[in-house]
Amino acid sequence: MQTHLRGRDMITTQEWTKDEIDTVLEIALDLKRRRALGEEHGLLRDKVLAMLFFFSSTRTRASFEAGMAQLGGHAQFIESKTTQIAHGDTATEIGEILGRYNDGIAIRQVDWDLGNRYIRDVAEASRVPVLNMQCDWYHPFQALADLLTIVEKRGDPRGLTVNVSWAYAASYQKPLSVPQSLILLLPRFGMNVRLTHPPEFRLQDEIIAQAGENARVGNGSLEILDDFNAGFEGADVVYPKSWGCMLTTSDPKVSADIAAKYQDWIADESRLARASDSVGYMHCLPADRGIEVTDQVIDGPNSWVFDEAENRLHVQKAVMALTM
Repeated sequence: MQTHLRGRDMITTQEWTKDEIDTVLEIALDLKRRRALGEEHGLLRDKVLAMLFFFSSTRTRASFEAGMAQLGGHAQFIESKTTQIAHGDTATEIGEILGRYNDGIAIRQVDWDLGNRYIRDVAEASRVPVLNMQCDWYHPFQALADLLTIVEKRGDPRGLTVNVSWAYAASYQKPLSVPQSLILLLPRFGMNVRLTHPPEFRLQDEIIAQAGENARVGNGSLEILDDFNAGFEGADVVYPKSWGCMLTTSDPKVSADIAAKYQDWIADESRLARASDSVGYMHCLPADRGIEVTDQVIDGPNSWVFDEAENRLHVQKAVMALTM
């Protein structure tokens, strides 16, 4: 267990060692047990987390607020459009000022080619830890919750085959941050990761390169496929979700037209039958039901989505308790 994490930012798991991530998982499981037993664990009593949202949320806001309350502290909700952030407050001013008012700053800013830079600018100016609630590049807490869920469901994750796949969705161009965070983190724990997507929906080259190196060091693997059905073959975990083709076009209409060519990329029972008998279906939610995934799959016996969503609470509490 690592004991030197006070004050650390969590912007991407890439900036944390495997030992440090192991510590997060260990603390998350302990806090989850204490929550289940009704044991008080006011580790952040009288501390305040500023939560700055540029993008709407359900699980993110609810889990961070609940987590701070359970740790004995307070979560301060700040919406960018209803504050002076929309009228001139700079990232430096936010880091300096909220860093003096609060004990931590959490930010959700997913605008393409802006979100990660903004969070890092705030972190550079802040005297307290900055937590990435999702940006255009990374969604570290989702990936940590997913890792914890896989470990809980399957034990030692080494050697498991995980298919991180694009799936069709009719809604907005969703960020690249979930698949990018997954392919970076899971190979570090010895998993064999398949990244399956149509050619127009590629991820950032530097992320692919880092994920390949993580696989080499972690004795996992990274394989890139463009066949939706092939990605499911024999997989132990499947994670089909939509993301935008930002690296192909910045035009939402063009992106929608491209995506429409792949409307058959839906997680249904026939695809799930290609995977292992005990396959787990995962999704960060919300899913486009009937488009991205069928009800039979997301509500079926192989679905882990609600345990996965719950684990957002526990990993976030662990990181807050360790860093704040």
